Amino acid sequence: MSSAHLRQMDQESQPAQVNSEDNLSPNTRRSFSFSSFRPKRRSNSSEEGGFTRRRGLLTFSSVRTKTSRKESPSKEDGAPQLNFTGRQVKQTDEDQQQGGLKRISAMWSSFRRGKRDNKDPEATGAMDPMVAENTSRQHRYVSGQYFFEYLVVVSLKTKDSSSYEPQITYQFPKRDGMARFQKEEEEKTLKAITLFCFPEGINWAPLTEYHSETFSFVLTEIDGSRRNGYCRRLLPGGKGARPPEAYCIISSLACFGLFSKIFDEVEKRRQISMAMIYPFMQKLREAPFPAPGNTVEIKSFIPESGTEIIRLTRPLDSWLEHVNFNTLFGCLTDKEVLLVFAAAVLERRIVFIADELGTLSQVIHAVAALLYPFVWQHTLIPIVPEILIDVVMAPTPYLLGVQKRLLDQVTDQSDLLVVDLSVDKNTTFIASIGDESSILPPKLQAEILEALSKRQKPTTVEEMNRVVSEAFLLFFVKTVGHYGSYVKRRRPGEQGVFEKRSFYKAIDSKTTRHFVKKFLQTQTFDLFIQEVEQQTGPQQGIFHKKILEYQEKQKKDKTKKR
Repeated sequence: MSSAHLRQMDQESQPAQVNSEDNLSPNTRRSFSFSSFRPKRRSNSSEEGGFTRRRGLLTFSSVRTKTSRKESPSKEDGAPQLNFTGRQVKQTDEDQQQGGLKRISAMWSSFRRGKRDNKDPEATGAMDPMVAENTSRQHRYVSGQYFFEYLVVVSLKTKDSSSYEPQITYQFPKRDGMARFQKEEEEKTLKAITLFCFPEGINWAPLTEYHSETFSFVLTEIDGSRRNGYCRRLLPGGKGARPPEAYCIISSLACFGLFSKIFDEVEKRRQISMAMIYPFMQKLREAPFPAPGNTVEIKSFIPESGTEIIRLTRPLDSWLEHVNFNTLFGCLTDKEVLLVFAAAVLERRIVFIADELGTLSQVIHAVAALLYPFVWQHTLIPIVPEILIDVVMAPTPYLLGVQKRLLDQVTDQSDLLVVDLSVDKNTTFIASIGDESSILPPKLQAEILEALSKRQKPTTVEEMNRVVSEAFLLFFVKTVGHYGSYVKRRRPGEQGVFEKRSFYKAIDSKTTRHFVKKFLQTQTFDLFIQEVEQQTGPQQGIFHKKILEYQEKQKKDKTKKR
């Protein structure tokens, strides 16, 4: 690793470096240490610097759906960043007296794919002859125009008489001829992917029937680069009891709906032959990723069916294409969602508990989406693998999803909100600080509840997403939507300075002003306003559009009163 990389990591609150030789055995519990990568103190002076962009966080997100699938024999049995690793920590007597972790300071180490000014692994590595790509195509992929980077199949292989070990048994395309450091980084990433494909651990029993599941996780590295892992876990073809396997697509693109449909096609071909997957994925790899609202067509040949045309359409409202609010509001009442939202706005530690992994992942994605236009700046792990359960000991803010069987390892923590999403729950909030109902201004709480009550039941995903997103977006418009008037610039084109005190003093409502003073102290708002200060052009985007609409409505209302 270069000295420049080391300096950058020092500036990012010094995430702990992990020896690449550390063993990631699935049956080993580890202690991990964390820190926030977002400094709360910043400079308001352009001479003292500041941030020119959002600093990347190491986040892990997933969305999950379920479809029922019974055993279906196949004609042929086929084979085929995460950005965390951790040192195994031996606890001393002193450590145990202090509760297991003496100091929790630095978070996941990044699996970098190499410096951006070096050649990309795909450019330096000679792939399968049919997958060779020229420089211009490589540029198109890096710019986010290709569907995926590669596909892997993770199978459970017998480790001993009572446990299995997840292993990658297929990879497309193959990556040969890479430089040594590139190969080492890829091996780390692939090894980590196996952990997320099977987060429950190593104890599996062979099955004759299994529910096919689709989920995804997002890996955001310290340098801001992002890759997504889309997975489908299913029962492989064959006879008799056998463990499930997982298909995982690695991509820089975030669009759960499209990749779920892609997995439908992969699963259909897998039932015929493993060899049928290759030509389909090759065609997909060569296809351009569609713009919001557009469709791309993929031609694929299937024996006995002939050539099929697969149409993949991207939603027009692309900022919500990775979110489904139905699960969140199916598990919690509107008032309970408001309490969770209030805790998330003030960047508290929140743990969600459920039996179903799909429920955990969809709910946490939905909660993070409620903060739009702001972005959750801290640890986000929708499905915490069992061997990483010590993450709940981190003192910094987080959104975590934990299986209910691990609940006892969560409730011994203090100062956090534990939310039970289970159908058979006795109480929704297993643990809380107690002030969640008083965080948001009462009048604005009532307005959100009124807006949510107008949704139709049952409703489509698109309609639900529209109603919910508008209700919570309007909350931020009314509380902090006047921020633009308090970013002062000496002359046009220069960076601005946010006048915080004047900003919150301009709020008439005492309860709203009290809330905003607290919200201003969060890293969520701090990073948002830093980006505004750095911008030299006019404000754009959905949030700014809603602010203008609200201000225009206020002017009309004042005119009517006169």
